[in-house]
Amino acid sequence: MINYTEKIPNNVDLGRDRVLQRALEHWQPAFLGWWYDMGPAESRNYDVYLRTAISVEPDGWAQFDYVKMPEYRWGVFLQPRDENRQVNFGTHKGQPAWQEVPGEYRSTLRRIIVTQGDTEPASVEQQKMLGLSCPSLYDLRNIFQVNVEEGRHLWAMVYLLHRYFGRDGREEAEALLARRSGDTDNPRILGAFNEPTPDWLAFYMFTFFTDRDGKFQLCALAESGFDPLARTCRFMLTEEAHHMFVGETGVSRIIQRTCEVMKENKVEDPADLRALGVIDLETIQKYLNFHYSVTLDLYGSDVSSNAANYFTSGLKGRFRETKLEDDHVLSGDQDGSGADGTERAAARRLHRRDCRRRPPLATSDRSSRHSLPPDPAAQRLSSRNWKLCRPVHQPRRRSTDRRGVEKA
Repeated sequence: MINYTEKIPNNVDLGRDRVLQRALEHWQPAFLGWWYDMGPAESRNYDVYLRTAISVEPDGWAQFDYVKMPEYRWGVFLQPRDENRQVNFGTHKGQPAWQEVPGEYRSTLRRIIVTQGDTEPASVEQQKMLGLSCPSLYDLRNIFQVNVEEGRHLWAMVYLLHRYFGRDGREEAEALLARRSGDTDNPRILGAFNEPTPDWLAFYMFTFFTDRDGKFQLCALAESGFDPLARTCRFMLTEEAHHMFVGETGVSRIIQRTCEVMKENKVEDPADLRALGVIDLETIQKYLNFHYSVTLDLYGSDVSSNAANYFTSGLKGRFRETKLEDDHVLSGDQDGSGADGTERAAARRLHRRDCRRRPPLATSDRSSRHSLPPDPAAQRLSSRNWKLCRPVHQPRRRSTDRRGVEKA
């Protein structure tokens, strides 16, 4: 049997949970098999300087050392438990936070955890080949760090499935390793994680936009009334910030270098810029438009019955829920919409609250420029022309089933 105390840093007492040990003893070799098949290509024998979390303490969550990635110590960590924590929203507001899965929400909560967990190995699969064409050792180390942390986030979700969902959870954990990004027969659940990431500009746009949605989702789950999930996601957020940093700095470096070459050589033609070894602004704009649109789909629709149900049940809150100044419930007619009890009415009430709490758009020139929608032709359109062209520039969102397969 594997010595989990040594091989897997954790603060969930894995060493004493015999049932969980047996489950992980079966899953851990399967995970390593997946990593060898779908992890970073031709990298298994390299010593990489990586950050490893060994505890949730300030001096323990970022330990650096050289390690071969298949030998990386993927840990399982939850933020320390607050004995006084309560459910902070929905119909269960004010009740003690759940330490076990509520029976009436078992399938819904499992679905939430599986969907979140499915995104973690998917992004590793999307970025599998990028190490073979890295711009620098700095970028190579960054993508390796992102990859191993996505693997650790997968371990965090798999721990919850094994620990709290029994046989169903074990089957779902196995399925997380069976699906493949972009596979025709067994794709990842969310469409954005079936899109290819063929080059580094795509990777930077992915980490700039899609990981921003990842942070948003983790913040919402960190408000969950199911305390183990909330504590898990709060610790994951400490690592997610680095992924966004990689994307933001990567995109800014590319744009800065392009602008420097344009100024030095006094050229603007895309072909001339490519001949000088930089990425032209039109190409950057097209990549931005694509990843922006794909990421918008991850946020879902403005009026979402799923979001309203999750909120009402206390399973998934809003971004920084406890800092919002309202009553944190959707019942009653406070919003002037009545309390007809339908999912649609609850969704509309939740949407109105989100709109009501958004700050007004600043009127400065800088903010106005940033608020303009992107134009796939890389041109700045007037408001009137944008309204005329909008159906062309914003293609219809694809409708997919739970497996991510596009519906007819």
